[in-house]
Parts: sequence; structure tokens; C-alpha cells
Amino acid sequence: MIARIALGVAALVIAAVAAIYVFVEPPRVLSWIDAAAGGGRGVERAATAVPFGHHAQTLDVWRAADADPATPRPVIIFYYGGGWVHGDRGAYAFAARAYAKAGFVVVVPDYRKVPGVRFPAFLQDAAEAVKWTRDNIAGYGGDPRRIATAGHSAGAYAAIMLAMDPRWLTAIGVDPAVIRAAVGLSGPYDFFPFDKQRSIDAFRGVTDGPSTQPIHYARADLPPMLLVTSSDDTQVRPYNAVNLAKALRKAGSPVAFRNYAGLTHEDVVMALSRPFRGKAPVLDDSVAFLRRALARP
Repeated sequence: MIARIALGVAALVIAAVAAIYVFVEPPRVLSWIDAAAGGGRGVERAATAVPFGHHAQTLDVWRAADADPATPRPVIIFYYGGGWVHGDRGAYAFAARAYAKAGFVVVVPDYRKVPGVRFPAFLQDAAEAVKWTRDNIAGYGGDPRRIATAGHSAGAYAAIMLAMDPRWLTAIGVDPAVIRAAVGLSGPYDFFPFDKQRSIDAFRGVTDGPSTQPIHYARADLPPMLLVTSSDDTQVRPYNAVNLAKALRKAGSPVAFRNYAGLTHEDVVMALSRPFRGKAPVLDDSVAFLRRALARP
């Protein structure tokens, strides 16, 4: 009887989780699971829904609860994915908590999305988040001299593009050198001509396709980058990271590359959460890279 009851409860839990995934975006569910597993222990959201830029966007700031304001910490601006269509900053609390617990002050900004906007609106918002961080992060214990961009999928596109193409930061009065390092998790960097509906929609009206591609800006004077992909990613094919890493090496720019065998597109970002870190050392590898890259002001 007890065994039957246990099986029944387990079945109900599985059904409930499945229903939640239907009606709630998976990253938000992952953040709930991460919190329940203790992922937020020792971490605080120092600010939420802080306005920035010129288009009513907002951001959150995360840090260790015991952070000493007298010792500024390196900063990560984390851009979430969602194909330029979906996502919001609250759903990616699991990623912010992971990096905050590792000793970083973490900024997670929102940005405008398709179909309300097209390229370059989402990239302009991403640049505005860098400007806000440069001007304000010291008030949250962050070091404005040690800022890195990072992101997953469409967010990785923003993180890497801002580090490579100086136009977006220069246009708003920010020295592109403010970005000291960049981490791209499963990002698209070499996807022109546009052949998927997401990219067709996001870049509709673009007259110079190659200029939208991070790979177009490979050169020697770039900040160090970590490019992460995975063998079973069918959404953003590994060749994006492979091709960009080759182009950066050829140009003489510092780049680290990781290809995690057997992981899907979603697995890579899931591995940042406490319950799924056994999938691959995504968190450990990116933290080690960023600590080296941001070691000195």
C-alpha cells in the first residue's frame, strides 16, 4: 500500500512538473529548482528592476551577501538567450546566483525583442547596459575597471558582438575597452546568410548582412574570449564557435574554446544551475577563465 502511494505521489509530481513546463518558461522553472537546491544560499539580489537606457528597460544586480564594499569585485554582465524573442531577467536568476556566489557582481539586463523590434535594437539595449554598469556598479561593490560580458545563445551574440564590434559602445560615449573579457555560451557568431526563421525575423531589413556577424570583426586587439559549444547542439550549430575561434586565433587574438560532448543547446546553460552542474564544468571553466582575465584592474 505504501509503495503504491509513493508511486502515485511520484506520478503526480512528474505530471505537475510537466504541466509547469508547458505554461511557464523552462529557465524560470530551472531558477525555482536551483533555489530549492540551495543555489541562492549566500547570495543576494542587491537591486531589482533598475531602469537603464532610453527604452524603459530594467536590470537586476546580484552579489554575495557577505561582499565587502571596501573590496570591489569583478563584474559580469549576463545576457540571457531566447532567440531574440523570449526571455526576461528574472528567469535567469540561477545563472546570476552561480556567478555571484563565485565572487562576481552580476548584472542581468532585459532588452527589447522581436517582433516589437529588429536588429540592432536588442544590441543597442545591450550596449546601454554596459554604460549603466560602468557608471553605477561601484555603488554595488563592483569594480568598473573589471567588466566582462557573458551570455547564452542570443545573449552570447550580444556579449561577443559588443566585445568585437566597437560601434555600439562608441555610439553612446563608452570606450569599447571597458569590456575586459567575454564569454559566449552556445552563441551564433557566423550565421549569414540568414536561413532560420528566428534570424530572418530578427535581422529583417538589414542591407549589409556580414556586418551583423561577430566573425566579421576578428582582429588582434580584442579582449580575451571563451567560446563554449556542445556536440549535440542542433539550435546553434557548433560551427559558429569553431569558426570564430579559428578566426580569432588566426588574427592573433586570445581565445579559449570548449566543446562539451553530448550536451544539447539547453544543457550548456542548465549546467550553470546547482542541480545540473554534473552535466559539464561550464561554471568552473568560465569562472576560471574570467578570474584570469579580470585579475588586474
